[in-house]
Amino acid sequence: MNVPWLKRHRKRLVGAAVVLLSLTPLAFMNTAGAAAALPPQPGNFTGYGFDACTAPSSDTMATWLKSSPYRAAGIYIGGVSRGCAQPNLTADWVREQINRGWKLFPIYVGPQATCTKVAKKSLINNAAAASQGTAAATDAVNQARALGLSPQSVLIYDMEAYDSNNAACKAGVLSFMSAWSARLHDLGYLSGYYSSAGSGIADQVAVYNKAGYVRPDYVDFARWDNKVTVSDPVIPAGYWSPGRRMKQYQGGHIETYGGVSINIDTDYLDFRILPPAKQSDWTRNGWSDVVALTKSTGNLFTYPGNGSFIAENQRALIAGSKGGMDQLVRMDLNRDGLPDLIARNRKSGAVYFYPGLSSGKLGTRKQLYKDQRKLREFTSIGDFNRDGYPDLLAQQISNGNLYLYPGKSGAKFGTRKAVAYGNWNDRTEFAGIGDFNRDGYQDLVVKEIKSGYLYLYRGKSGGFQSRLKLGSASGLRDLLGVGDFDRDGYNDLVAVQSSTGYLFLYRGNPKGLSAGVRIATGYKGRSPLL
Repeated sequence: MNVPWLKRHRKRLVGAAVVLLSLTPLAFMNTAGAAAALPPQPGNFTGYGFDACTAPSSDTMATWLKSSPYRAAGIYIGGVSRGCAQPNLTADWVREQINRGWKLFPIYVGPQATCTKVAKKSLINNAAAASQGTAAATDAVNQARALGLSPQSVLIYDMEAYDSNNAACKAGVLSFMSAWSARLHDLGYLSGYYSSAGSGIADQVAVYNKAGYVRPDYVDFARWDNKVTVSDPVIPAGYWSPGRRMKQYQGGHIETYGGVSINIDTDYLDFRILPPAKQSDWTRNGWSDVVALTKSTGNLFTYPGNGSFIAENQRALIAGSKGGMDQLVRMDLNRDGLPDLIARNRKSGAVYFYPGLSSGKLGTRKQLYKDQRKLREFTSIGDFNRDGYPDLLAQQISNGNLYLYPGKSGAKFGTRKAVAYGNWNDRTEFAGIGDFNRDGYQDLVVKEIKSGYLYLYRGKSGGFQSRLKLGSASGLRDLLGVGDFDRDGYNDLVAVQSSTGYLFLYRGNPKGLSAGVRIATGYKGRSPLL
């Protein structure tokens, strides 16, 4: 990055004490003013960009927009190691540039690695790296909000080159960055990471699939070879792809357009907005969550996800006294953008609709059916019949058939229709997994009781195609489709390992499901998941 104290040993600017803004996660924000909000930055963009240590004047930006090949610009929004004053960088300046057509990529320069190869004054404390990363992310969101940068914008952390052979130093960087990404996700923003391809980026590649590690959503890698590409031998083809990469291909130099010169680094971006995980996003911050009933108390909690693991210490009570209910399902039945609860009384068989509220709690219930004890395996299956309303699947015990209960206006279900026949009583752990094979139809995952095998039933008009074996689910319970948990474009599955109570994530891929990665513990006494 074009930061003079890092490159030319100039005196850096260290800001005075920062006044913290009120940080309310995106989950329950008042969206009344959303129409006036700027689009997330940089949004969908492929092309040339530049970053300058000081945000250029508005006139300069207008001239370069007209005369230069660049359409994206990096802005240094904060951090204890930010190198230059920012007299032009205001909320009005940001809004003006975005409205003109510029894409902005915000950069934050905080503490650097203890083994950094550049001039340094503020360093990571390796023993407290995670707490520092959390604090840096919180401050970055403060700065982003003050500038009018909307949630789901990518905030890029600038970590200059360091000696990755130094084990303690490298561990500190990784801990710092994992906490940075997790905190940004909690606050509704996306994580970007700038570093040298040979050090910081290579170390992120090494932990890309490490259980419990929160990797950045986007990478901005420096390799000053003047090659305009987002491919690099250090980064495997399937990592941060597609649409999650940026390359800084030339370091500080002067370019002139329309008679105006700026000292810049040059970049090439291939960024796409990550699809939100709508299917299981109770907190509405863009990431899939897990909702679970505590069997001992009957309390229903949401456990927020952040793309890599479930944050057990951030659980929130949704409702108490639900221990007498079974067949709990979450779905947005009334289509107001808030997740609702469908639940059956275990003794009477009465089925109720509980509307979700913006507070994350549940509203006054409404009875949908008087007695549905003849059914089992209530399953949220999305918009199966593609009429714009969410639907419910349930299996009838007496004949073994599988029925679709189509969602209708007024938060109710219409006349049921059989979508599969035969003895479905020999199957369990039904899980709607969304459009898993991405053909436009909702799909279903089911566990065969006798063999323990997991099967995918691909949806089609009016029913299902022949099943496909995904692998063994022996020893697993409470299978749950959680949408695109890691937001890589493929829908995922979670399940509880019965013997340990560990929660595992099975990531979707073009061929099926990847091996499970543990993302939480403590689920022995929690069931069902929804």
